[in-house]
Amino acid sequence: MTVADLDSRLGSAELTEWMAFERLTGPLGRRRHDIQAATIAATIANANRGKKGKKFKVTDFLLPYGTQRKSPEEMLATIRAVNRSMGGTEHVPGGRGEG
Repeated sequence: MTVADLDSRLGSAELTEWMAFERLTGPLGRRRHDIQAATIAATIANANRGKKGKKFKVTDFLLPYGTQRKSPEEMLATIRAVNRSMGGTEHVPGGRGEG
């Protein structure tokens, strides 16, 4: 369904009800799924961290919206940095691992 189609079928009163419902229950749709996934990721990360390791928060795993997209190289550098910070090593197939 397109935005125009939804706009033609959804009246102001119903839209207001949905907005009120979202305020009571929290975000709907994609953002809610991101929060649920981040909660699971934080739980797993905290369960597997060392005794002196950093305690992770849900916000550490939330995707930032409205920011400029990173290049694939920047994303890989971020993944490698997170991996190193958690004591991980990088395994390169057929070669020696980094870190």
